[in-house]
Amino acid sequence: MKKYILAIDQGTSSTKTILFDESGLAVAKGSVDLKTNYFDNGFVEQNPEDIYQNVLDSVRLCLNNFINLGLQLADIVSCGISNQRETFVLWDKDGKALAPAVVWACKRSINICSDLIKKGQNDFIKQKTGLLLDPYFSGTKLLWLVQNDVELKKKVENGEVYFGTVDCWLLYKLTNGTHFKTDYTNASRTLLFNIHTLKWDTEILEKWGLSKLNLPHACPSSHDFGKFDLKQILNDTTTITIPITALIGDSHAATFGEGCFEKGTAKVTLGTGSSIMMNIGNEAVLSNSGMLTTICWSTKDRVDYALEGAIVSCGSTIEWLKNELQLFSNVAETATMATAIADNAGVYLIPAFSGLGAPHWQMSRKASIEGMTFGTTKNHIVRAALESIPYQIKDVVEAMAKDMKAPLKSISVNGGLTQNQFVIHYLADLLGIPLNKQRNPDVSALGAAYLSGLKSNIYSSIEQLSNLVKNQTEQVLADLNNDLPANGYLGWKEKIKTVKLN
Repeated sequence: MKKYILAIDQGTSSTKTILFDESGLAVAKGSVDLKTNYFDNGFVEQNPEDIYQNVLDSVRLCLNNFINLGLQLADIVSCGISNQRETFVLWDKDGKALAPAVVWACKRSINICSDLIKKGQNDFIKQKTGLLLDPYFSGTKLLWLVQNDVELKKKVENGEVYFGTVDCWLLYKLTNGTHFKTDYTNASRTLLFNIHTLKWDTEILEKWGLSKLNLPHACPSSHDFGKFDLKQILNDTTTITIPITALIGDSHAATFGEGCFEKGTAKVTLGTGSSIMMNIGNEAVLSNSGMLTTICWSTKDRVDYALEGAIVSCGSTIEWLKNELQLFSNVAETATMATAIADNAGVYLIPAFSGLGAPHWQMSRKASIEGMTFGTTKNHIVRAALESIPYQIKDVVEAMAKDMKAPLKSISVNGGLTQNQFVIHYLADLLGIPLNKQRNPDVSALGAAYLSGLKSNIYSSIEQLSNLVKNQTEQVLADLNNDLPANGYLGWKEKIKTVKLN
């Protein structure tokens, strides 16, 4: 009899829930869009209860799909959750949210970061957490909330506030407050977690006045996190409970789902933002090239670290062109628009809508379109936007190779924009190596499922999972005769340098 694993992938713009069989094939799905509030001042927020309800709705759709296929709920062995990482929630012991969920892309703490850097804390934070003082990460935005809400500050000082990333918030709600846990990957994105000791760092907490904050128990990604009752989702007399045996940040989940089990293997996620993550083995190597050091994934017996380059604007750039400039009605049109012209004609889009991420880390930089003339068409602007994605990835790959003193062994790609044939072939040609691409596009969910299955004994070993991944992977080959991307990249680097100087 087949066994199944439920994977909840809670992202910035939607929640996808997928039921995978033992071979890693998706058999049932449910997806529900999630509203994000973007404000003119750079604030980005979500409603915590909306996130939770969004998950329930998505799981319900998936389970109903599963049932309609004639399959049995009792054959679902366990559940894994992957989540948008740096987004966090504050709540009380009753599970009531005390503030909006502050989303990873929110820039409200720019001044706080600048102040902490002036106080000489950047190296201190990097040594302990592997991260940089940037609004991208949770901790400084938490400081902003505390500094700007007198009542919240009192509650923190009285030990009444629970802090958690989205995985922790969902676990707390799904288990009716009986489990307050997170995993190492999500904890490592907060600026409050020591990646060497695998503990919340008391020195950082004391220095930032957060010693009384209630923080979740940090565990390996593959772990017993508790159980949830299907009754609260299906609203009937169902008595089935499902063990939650994996929590992991979405980019880390994708790294695991792509089979990055060895040192030197890497993946590129092309989503709202983009995460390039390379497994660097069991030691936390700190970067000298603007990369982050983070926890890649973990099991009871193993913790793998990673170098990561986080790109802030990827798919969100294309969405902006569609929604605000209305250059096209469907994102699928962009590949055709880009190939309708011979090249970019010197037009570059620098997508610093929320600053520039790795390896530049320019928090206050603004987006710009460079090199336009009266001959510039909307096709040029669209192509420039699409090209900015491979260019940013190339920036990160070069920095990683410099840190590791060696080229990457392999690169796997995933995420919605891998469906864009222009982007994916331009990237392969620019990097000059084949790209590994899973036949299953939902790799974050797959990674969460694999980790869950390891704990629930669906899978016996990493080696077994490695064979599964190989069987489901195809390659996008590079055209080594196409010199347009390499020449375009030289122009990109020049534009980045020019705008920086200005």
